[in-house]
Amino acid sequence: MVQLVVRVRVKLSRNGREIETNALANSGYESETPQILVPIKLAEQLGFWPLTVDLEESVFESAGGPLRVWIASKSVKVKVIVADVETKDVEADLIISPLADEVLLSDKMISELNIALEDPGRGYWRFTWEPKEKVRRSEPPRYWK
Repeated sequence: MVQLVVRVRVKLSRNGREIETNALANSGYESETPQILVPIKLAEQLGFWPLTVDLEESVFESAGGPLRVWIASKSVKVKVIVADVETKDVEADLIISPLADEVLLSDKMISELNIALEDPGRGYWRFTWEPKEKVRRSEPPRYWK
């Protein structure tokens, strides 16, 4: 059996630049604000890399140990895109990780986007306003190497 997780199609927007990609809904990524963690390659396309003066350097504790990141607070708009729904924009902190190879949504970001993780092991999810019978399937991974 193939193990899945929940990934959703998102659109990130900043200063007229837009990028669509798939993002892993990682409920184990705890944050105080809505955050979206991105690899450096995606940060480059949004104009955040090479480092800009408005980025704050920090260290996150992760399962693999300390992780050096750069934070651009409230710098991007994020929305979920599916065939039948486009959600409202959510203002988010962009977190740039030199180790990440895919996009991660924090627990607060998942909540702000109204994503309900129904069965992560099978890759099933829905929006919180949808009936429980409405089940959506996970998107495939999108790696940024």
